[in-house]
Amino acid sequence: MEYQVRRQVREDYGLGELVSRGDAEAQRRGFLALGNIREVREFAFRLTANHANGIDKHNISAGDLQAVGLINEIILYILKQYLDTVQPDAFEKAHARLEEHLDPLQTAHLLSSFDDEYPPEKRASLNIEGIFCLALSNLNPAFEPFRFLFDDRPLAEETVYPQAVDELKAHFKGLPPLPGGDGKSLWDMLREPALAAPNSLRGQLEYIAKNWRGFIGEFLDLILSAMDVIAEEQKPHWFGGPPGPMDALTFEHHDDEYEKFSQDKEWMPKTVLMAKSTLVWLWQLTQKYEREIHTLDAIPDEELDELSRRGFTGLWLIGLWERSNASRTIKQWKGNPEAAASAYSLYDYDIAEELGGWPALNNLKERCARRGIRLGSDMVPNHTGLDSRWIMEHPDRFLQLDHPPYPQYQYGSGNLSNNDNVVVQIEDHYYNNTDCAVVFHYYNKWENRHRYIYHGNDGTSMPWNDTAQIDFLNPEAREAVIQTIVGVCRQFPIVRFDAAMTLAKRHIQRLWYPLPGHGGDIASRAEHAMSDDEFNKRIPNEFWREVVDRCAVEAPNTLLLAEAFWMMEGYFVRTLGMHRVYNSAFMNMLKMEDNAKYRATIKNTIAFEPEILQRFVNFMNNPDEDTAVAQFGKGDKYFGVATLLVTMPGLPMIGHGQIEGFEEKYGMEYRRAYRDEKPDEWLVKRHEKEIFPLMKKRYLFAGAQNFVLYDFMNANNGTVNENVFAYSNMAGGEKALVLYNNKYENTAGWVKGITSALLLHEGADWFTLMYEMHAGLWYVRSSKQLAEEGLFCELQGYGCQVFMDIHDANGEQYAKLNNELKGRGVPSLEAAWQDLEYGDLYWEFEKQVKEINDGNGAAITVGANNYSPLPDITVYLAALQAFLKTQKQKSPYITKIGLDRKLREKLPPEMVGAMLYALDHKKIDLKSEAFQKLIGMNEYDGINWFNKEAFEAALENLPQLLPITKTDIAKYKKAETQSEYKYDVLVELLKPKKGKAKNDNKKPKRV
Repeated sequence: MEYQVRRQVREDYGLGELVSRGDAEAQRRGFLALGNIREVREFAFRLTANHANGIDKHNISAGDLQAVGLINEIILYILKQYLDTVQPDAFEKAHARLEEHLDPLQTAHLLSSFDDEYPPEKRASLNIEGIFCLALSNLNPAFEPFRFLFDDRPLAEETVYPQAVDELKAHFKGLPPLPGGDGKSLWDMLREPALAAPNSLRGQLEYIAKNWRGFIGEFLDLILSAMDVIAEEQKPHWFGGPPGPMDALTFEHHDDEYEKFSQDKEWMPKTVLMAKSTLVWLWQLTQKYEREIHTLDAIPDEELDELSRRGFTGLWLIGLWERSNASRTIKQWKGNPEAAASAYSLYDYDIAEELGGWPALNNLKERCARRGIRLGSDMVPNHTGLDSRWIMEHPDRFLQLDHPPYPQYQYGSGNLSNNDNVVVQIEDHYYNNTDCAVVFHYYNKWENRHRYIYHGNDGTSMPWNDTAQIDFLNPEAREAVIQTIVGVCRQFPIVRFDAAMTLAKRHIQRLWYPLPGHGGDIASRAEHAMSDDEFNKRIPNEFWREVVDRCAVEAPNTLLLAEAFWMMEGYFVRTLGMHRVYNSAFMNMLKMEDNAKYRATIKNTIAFEPEILQRFVNFMNNPDEDTAVAQFGKGDKYFGVATLLVTMPGLPMIGHGQIEGFEEKYGMEYRRAYRDEKPDEWLVKRHEKEIFPLMKKRYLFAGAQNFVLYDFMNANNGTVNENVFAYSNMAGGEKALVLYNNKYENTAGWVKGITSALLLHEGADWFTLMYEMHAGLWYVRSSKQLAEEGLFCELQGYGCQVFMDIHDANGEQYAKLNNELKGRGVPSLEAAWQDLEYGDLYWEFEKQVKEINDGNGAAITVGANNYSPLPDITVYLAALQAFLKTQKQKSPYITKIGLDRKLREKLPPEMVGAMLYALDHKKIDLKSEAFQKLIGMNEYDGINWFNKEAFEAALENLPQLLPITKTDIAKYKKAETQSEYKYDVLVELLKPKKGKAKNDNKKPKRV
């Protein structure tokens, strides 16, 4: 890079040392020549630094300054070509013309003044060449910020400089043009970039690269790198906020990539993952249970039971590893005395001592396993903490320089290392948020060596200032990372790889070793550009493919989960072999209601490779995003999207505090929650009703082989409503249909193709039966009509319907029900059939119950919470027995199907259960199906549980109907508590005790 710099500027800014570095030819011609971007940055730093004695501080960038120098250098290079090949004496003749057309004394004064302004002393022809270049620079609008370096106004005021420039233009118009220059004079040709892009240095470089390629071949890479440096500097250093608009996922370029999915283990598709920020969770448990809970082995069994009961089969604990002391110190020095180190700035892969270490983890792992919950952990592959074990023992594994990339970097802050022989410092301006350096200072006193190691960085925001970036072009470092990953996978069945996309080859290259013209993402890396051939030689294989293949052999029962964005989701699972990959489009598009884009994402994925769809990790928030309720609220939209979350193919992931409705986002350095938030009980109960039952059906929704996405056709105009997500799935004979309207506007329309997708009969004598779980209603539809016309649905804004237990049947009773209901839903098809077939019979019984109620003086309030059984429950039982006796012919239908429901409409459920049990039993039979139903026995996760309230109601009512003593009741109540509501344990506790064996050696009584 070459610069014309006035004498006064050289003296004012102390540029003598820089001038002396230039090559002899440049000095002879009066130019300041700099050999690389490092020298340009030093030049820029001197011009922008504060100066005394009234010297101006200029706000200029090194990237723009480099572009100016490079354009000058290219102009001089083309000038040399012209002189070598076209007109060697061009400037000697120009000198003669000036003396002829201008006064010789004035010409001499001009040349002498120029020589004095732009030293060192030169011969006349070189000064005229310099005047030629000076005029080009001053006429270039994009050079204006740098004009103080080469301002020609003093010359114009004191000499015949303006007339000389006009003469030079005319002179070159009369000389032959440069071959390949479109016949233009040399002056006009060299003016082209400034005229094409008058206000853009980058634009002028692009013009030169495109139009002067035949003249500047050896400069092409320099031009591309210069444009990359400008891109680096134009990128904002401090920024954040919500993501920009996302595009629908497409697969145009995936056809060239090979397919090599990893095989799932049987349990993997059924995984439902709960994410917990470990330190915050332990603090919250301490508050909840009012006792100290600081270690993993102290997490109460009740919490694990609740996770299991709700349907979670995976628990991802964030922040298990031993963290960096330097990370904690940085955050404390910046004003948060309570801060922990970031969970992603690690010292080493040992379970943190403050969490109880490996023994506490193994305790928790074993207790989770008993409940069908697998533990998950993070692995942070691309960086470590600033003071990690690797930094101390293997500093060569990290990406580094032997000098700061920018001269303004200052390292005067405290030592962040706990090692007396090592100094670790981040750049001073981090502490007041005025700059964000890309490297930190590392000094080893034993080696007496200074290193400047890059911080971890994904190129999307500022560097992670408490991390050190591993160099993945270093084969020893790559192997060490792979061995560490395998070790983690041997300990955890679920491993999430943080920022995994940064270690795909294309992004290692983009971020750290960019191709010329493709840089700009991370400051100072443009000057480390590398060709494709050299890069592929240094790292021949995809890092993640090596990891996956090694884990398949050395840790085969581990679910590998990649946090990967940048349209690489399909590549990570299909080609690199990850079991699961983040699907950020789910959260962002549904939040922003870019519904057409997300439907297109689903369609494109299915069209290319359906298996990719079932390998997505779907989530409504993650540790880097705002909480789910902050993004989706707590109303119907939240629950509609949550329904999609747990019923779409893939792996559902629920965030910390999502179920409870917490709004606080927990930073990776949080030790506790800072907001006093209590669980929103209404929200929790709605999860219990609408979401958890679907989570337990994960086997039905996880796969994509039978997944079908439908178009919802508007009833009013027949167009597709892109706001409605309608899809079905089936597995093992079970079938489900989900509809959700992700827009705050009502809609109605048709869904066609259900019968064929769900393999339903379509004949005229077949009927489709389905249960809509939100309303709790069953529906009957003619299968023939459903096949021909489709399913008609009305959805309110953010309305959701989930149809389960879809099946078809034929028979007269379904034809009658379809005709009677006319599309209406009913709580029970069996009950509806009973009402239709035996209406008169039930009316007679209801009349008898009413008479009994009236005889008691008041009707019993059904379902009242304060109900206590009436002393004359036996009266109801007697009436029931008499009724059944008089209706002998039809009683089998009543007792089997409809009686329980009809009684519950008139009497409290507790009373009904006891009465129905007493009809057929003279004593309590623990193992009878009727008693199991009475006490609400249910099986979950391999354990038979009974319902506490139902069991206690039975003990309250049955003594009035069966011969049960107070001693028996006390025995049952004691067993209830001891069993912890496990049915099999209850049976064992209440098993009759065997009598003592006779003692044959016992002496006979004396008579």
